[in-house]
Amino acid sequence: MSPDPGASAERTRLAWRRTGMSATAVCLLAARPAFRPDAGALTWLTAALAMAAWVAMIGLAYRRSYALRRTPPQPARRAVPAYALIAATIAVLGGLVVML
Repeated sequence: MSPDPGASAERTRLAWRRTGMSATAVCLLAARPAFRPDAGALTWLTAALAMAAWVAMIGLAYRRSYALRRTPPQPARRAVPAYALIAATIAVLGGLVVML
């Protein structure tokens, strides 16, 4: 009996969703210092970049999730490297917020 080909696509889709949810938490925490009364321009810029990266990540995850729902699932050509780059950018911005 062959394994279900849809199960791996579903697991991958759920992994993309989990990563997007984690990025949401990091970006919200990165934006939080911008709402202090003494927040400077660098803090606002970091928060804005984090939110822009988050929007790009969620948009990419939505497109990839849609491609995984098709039969057969569409291969990820540039989505995975782009997603990794955005995730690394969010991590760097989160670290920058901690150092500010």
